[in-house]
Amino acid sequence: MDITSIIGIIAGFAFTIYGILGSGSIWNFYDAPSILIVIGGTISAIVASFPLSILKNVGKHMVIICSSKRFQPEPVIEILADFAQVARKDGLLALEGRVAEVDDPFLKKSVMYVVDAMDPDKIRSTLEQDIDNMSQRHSEQADMYIRGSAYAPAFGMIGTLIGLINMLKDMDLSSGASESLGANMSVALVTTFYGCVLANLVFHPISSKLALRDDEERLYKEIIVEGVLAIQEGDNPKVLKERLASTLAQKRQLQVTEGEGDGGSGKQKAKRGRKKK
Repeated sequence: MDITSIIGIIAGFAFTIYGILGSGSIWNFYDAPSILIVIGGTISAIVASFPLSILKNVGKHMVIICSSKRFQPEPVIEILADFAQVARKDGLLALEGRVAEVDDPFLKKSVMYVVDAMDPDKIRSTLEQDIDNMSQRHSEQADMYIRGSAYAPAFGMIGTLIGLINMLKDMDLSSGASESLGANMSVALVTTFYGCVLANLVFHPISSKLALRDDEERLYKEIIVEGVLAIQEGDNPKVLKERLASTLAQKRQLQVTEGEGDGGSGKQKAKRGRKKK
């Protein structure tokens, strides 16, 4: 489980509250109408901007950002190297029996394209289009939080303007009301504070983590594309493994290449290829 997002958000709020307590009272920063304007306004604007098909996935997004890496390249490289060995020994058609052991639909589909002797250019274009469509869907989901990070400060400013207008309307210099000017001004500005905190401690981190998860899945699937095409070309399994591992960081490359000769059946590796969501 990846709890860095939760830790970061909680720590951010904790440091902010600590800073408030170090310079004054926490109650100076509490104003119920301001909270309603910022949080209620931001949520309302998001609901008005996106269809229910995206809004209903908020819970799923929280699971994704807190989950550990679901798409790990190292196991799938081992699977592809194993398939390359089978293809060189028994032919591409022998992979049809092995693909039944695979849990990942994208990997299964990719291998079946090779088994069906589809043109390599056609395989690449079809799979790359699939990956692009996936990233587009992910981008649409993450855009909800990007919009939220823009809406929150905007509603903070709206709350500030409301407070300033009310303050100026009610101010009566002849009766000495100007003495409360500072207090009234602080209430007007607290909505801007809420908006900035909400944008930078909630919406921005969530959108960034979703983008990172998309990059992980995209790399995973791009490795599959290159791997199945190399299998179709008849590449040596060792060369294929080194070629696919070159897309990883150096330390992770060593983990893949030094893992040659490790035990484990193809079926066991296939089930490790992609963690369940």
